[in-house]
Amino acid sequence: MTEISAPNRQPAKGTSPLAVRVLELVASGQASSRAELAALLGAAASTVSVAVGQLVERGLIAEEGTQSSTGGRPRKVLRLGGTDEFAVAADLGGRHARIGVVLPGGRLGEVSTVPFVIADGPEQALPRLAEALEALAEERGRDRMRAVGLSLPGPVDIEAGAVVLPSRMPGWNRFPVAAWLEDRFGVPSAVDNDANCMAMGEHTVRPAEHRQSIMVKMGSAIGAGVIVDGRLYRGATGAAGDITHIRIDGAADIPCSCGKTGCLETVASGAALVRILRERGADVGCIEDVVRLAVDANPEATGAVRRAGEHLGQVLAANVNFFNPDAVYLGGILSTLEPFVAAVRSQLYESCHPLVTEHLTIERARLGADAGVVGAGQFALQQGMAHAVRDFGGTGPGAARPGRAAPRTR
Repeated sequence: MTEISAPNRQPAKGTSPLAVRVLELVASGQASSRAELAALLGAAASTVSVAVGQLVERGLIAEEGTQSSTGGRPRKVLRLGGTDEFAVAADLGGRHARIGVVLPGGRLGEVSTVPFVIADGPEQALPRLAEALEALAEERGRDRMRAVGLSLPGPVDIEAGAVVLPSRMPGWNRFPVAAWLEDRFGVPSAVDNDANCMAMGEHTVRPAEHRQSIMVKMGSAIGAGVIVDGRLYRGATGAAGDITHIRIDGAADIPCSCGKTGCLETVASGAALVRILRERGADVGCIEDVVRLAVDANPEATGAVRRAGEHLGQVLAANVNFFNPDAVYLGGILSTLEPFVAAVRSQLYESCHPLVTEHLTIERARLGADAGVVGAGQFALQQGMAHAVRDFGGTGPGAARPGRAAPRTR
């Protein structure tokens, strides 16, 4: 890949794992000073200074100016070494994709929605998407593009960079999406589940003290991403947050796409709402039709949406009681409906212990439809930075050459 820092820097000794974590925190906007880094990492100021010094020496982080201080010496502001560098990213849906330019710290540049038919399969759909992303990169300056990220609506094997056993993505199972992107763009890539990307994206714009959160995406399907101590939590096999197939009493024996019955998805997802309203004679063909009816105060649609929120709240309550997060964020098209959000909030307050809900934030994602794009771009930039750290550390024969993507590291 092209170097992130100044081209005249000379390779130095290997960079510590702490330095990589410092880079992540600065890149995500969670820290902008050595004092903030020390507080977030629980490390001594001297230890943090060594890590920051390694990154400054390599040009990956710069220190400049000052920020307000509560007393004592003014704090220098930390930023990424190349503020004009960026990633291109896309959040894939069934019929459209949200694409954009993501800058360090989670700032979003150009963003738009383009046609994308996921049922066409990766061989046909990805080249068309790549053309749209390449056009964005050219407008911004292709030589400053450092990575490409994709948010996918299905379970993702991070190591393989592929979707695994998706329920509504024919032809995508085990297709090497990340490797395809790296071959096409010549830079590092990152692919992840859409709920994880949304969780990461939303986390970048939330208060720094909100370090434990659950992001729920409610669209045609249901997904959740979990942030623990300011970082995405994937679990032992990468399946953390998969609440869609939790069995609930309200689902009875309704068959689910996973092959079992009674899952949350069968009564609370957008696809379930389409089925339910059709059975009641409503003229709906997609989740957008359901939302349209609910916005128009159609009683059948409003009631079905409210019950979906209650079902989701029932499942979330167990998770919230167990995890005790700072916040629950709701994203996806159903989160635009107040009856749905109100039902989730009401169920959580009713079912959770008062100590858990006393300071719990329950609200819509601030980034709205852009959360997935921002998260995918953040993951991509972190991937590019990880390669840059390795390159400047001279850590072995696998180091990338300028203009080429190195093997992915997770």
